[in-house]
Amino acid sequence: MEEKKFQDFLPNKNSSFQKKFNKSNNKTKINEKEVIECIKTVMDPEIPVNLYDLGLIYEIKINNKNDVKIKMTLTNPNCPVAGSMPESVGKSVEKLLNLNSIEVYLVWEPKWHKDLMSDEAKLALDIF
Repeated sequence: MEEKKFQDFLPNKNSSFQKKFNKSNNKTKINEKEVIECIKTVMDPEIPVNLYDLGLIYEIKINNKNDVKIKMTLTNPNCPVAGSMPESVGKSVEKLLNLNSIEVYLVWEPKWHKDLMSDEAKLALDIF
């Protein structure tokens, strides 16, 4: 019998959202702050805090063509909405002007922990 790994028990471990707009001739560069403001509109379905302040966004990369790549995680790998969260983040960012493409990937390493939360999120959830 083959030995199971932690990743074998995760829901749809390849969850992602991708969309291209083909606006590579943009002169105005998107900045990380704009992307973060978009992500802050996406709330966790079980906790009244946005995904960015929860510390679920691990990486935001923006190249010179305004292609945005985001790596994110979830507080719990068994989250029932795991498959839809990358799409929610992607749809929040796709509203930015001059966006050429958006890719959002769900990752499970490193594992999320409460120390990744912003002070505002900890205060809202009374965690200190």
